[in-house]
Amino acid sequence: MAENSKSRVTADAAFLRTQTQSLSRNRVLSETDTINQARDANTARLRALRLQKEAVDRAAAASAPKRKRPV
Repeated sequence: MAENSKSRVTADAAFLRTQTQSLSRNRVLSETDTINQARDANTARLRALRLQKEAVDRAAAASAPKRKRPV
């Protein structure tokens, strides 16, 4: 009983391969999610800064005196 059968050893090896692949896949997905979240946060920050700058530019353009064109 101390010895494992050949089929048991093969099944254990297959399970360990599957488990290792699953752990690797989960690690990669976790890293990808972290990268995506960081990218999304940076994009949102940059968009907010751009919109703020555009609003300031529009306000400055609206308050600037109109230049007359020479005819």
